[in-house]
Amino acid sequence: MADVTIVGGGLAGSECALQLADRGVSVRLLEQRPVSTTGAHHTDELAELVCSNSFKSMRPDSAAGLLKEELHLLGSHLVRIAEETSVAAGGALAVDRDEFSRRVTDEVTSNSHIRLEREKADAIPSGRVIIAAGPLCSEGLFSSLSEMVGEAGLSFFDAAAPIVDADTLDRSVVFEQSRYGEEGGGDYLNCPMDKGEYEAFLQELLGAERVIDRDFEQSDLFCACQPVEEVARTGSDSLRFGAMKPVGLTDPRTGHRPWAAVQLRAENSDLTAYNLVGFQTNLKWPEQRRVFRMIPGLADADFFRYGVMHRNSFVDAPRVLDHTFKIPGTTIRLAGQISGTEGYTEAIASGLLAALNTYADITGLPDVSLPATGAFGSLVAYATNPDTKPYQPMHVNFGLVPVLDGPRLKKRERYAAYADRARSDLEEYVASRSDLIPDGVGHDGE
Repeated sequence: MADVTIVGGGLAGSECALQLADRGVSVRLLEQRPVSTTGAHHTDELAELVCSNSFKSMRPDSAAGLLKEELHLLGSHLVRIAEETSVAAGGALAVDRDEFSRRVTDEVTSNSHIRLEREKADAIPSGRVIIAAGPLCSEGLFSSLSEMVGEAGLSFFDAAAPIVDADTLDRSVVFEQSRYGEEGGGDYLNCPMDKGEYEAFLQELLGAERVIDRDFEQSDLFCACQPVEEVARTGSDSLRFGAMKPVGLTDPRTGHRPWAAVQLRAENSDLTAYNLVGFQTNLKWPEQRRVFRMIPGLADADFFRYGVMHRNSFVDAPRVLDHTFKIPGTTIRLAGQISGTEGYTEAIASGLLAALNTYADITGLPDVSLPATGAFGSLVAYATNPDTKPYQPMHVNFGLVPVLDGPRLKKRERYAAYADRARSDLEEYVASRSDLIPDGVGHDGE
């Protein structure tokens, strides 16, 4: 079957390649690492997670949980691999970062329909192309893309949190507990602070040297990945009611709820590394070591990885892409964050959708238009609606779905009803598109 070139071996590109290969399409997958790397990547594995290792909630009545259900129904390879490489994270799906990437790389490189080429794309390749280069694509590629779509290139700042060595934590201070869970157990580690410790920490955090030395406007920052010091600038209690909220926790040393707490989430199944939850940062590395070691239990912490901040790029999707994420009048489609969707699972979904619509193009089948009542269908509708102004990348959320008929329900009941409607609508749609989505495709890795 016709060749398709995919630029970028991240979450979107890897899912897209595997889905097209499922359908007998020959795929040329271009990945620039290790020939050329970025400030956020650390390996040459495919689908490397450059920020958190969490794919967010698994709750069936949450938009994030619903999206994973939708991807199961559509036969996602990467959601399957994520679940098979998961680590304990309460109600969230978090993965062993290294094992997840290794598994994705193995499945891609062992597939006879996929040809992985390690080279940098400084221009858009010819032929049928899916650009899934991510927000850190080469300047040449993004410039080439910008020329094609006009003055549609936008950007925002994104950040990642540091990771610490589990063996260097002070376990006489740090305690295991999930919020509202049993004391002495749980999927998170907690570093409790009293009022004095919190205020001293806040003062040093706000005064620390930054890599990009300026105060940011909120429009410059993606809302889910704001640097912890920028959140702190909005008010002295912002962190205590946000990433450092102590609600549902009990410090075993005092028997009481702490004034504030930093939570640590496991990075791998061996529990040798932990991520500082909500501590994305723009601080210089020596400052991270100095300030974050003020957190009780982290005084002697060794850092496997420091937090980083980087500039991301994406296109103004509502004005340059059609409902299938294709640039009208071309054979070029976008997937992943460069298309204007935000989030790990959303990137996987965009890669899957790009594959289905590219296969539809090749075979002359009708486009795939997911129901707008669903988690991803509503995000696609939002991201490609010309009335969406100004446009900023967004996670799936129930604020995007059509409202329910009848009286307004309480929040949790409303979300459950949204999820029920979405499942029913997508199941009906998938049943009607057996030409594109055969039952079982992707679930068993074949």
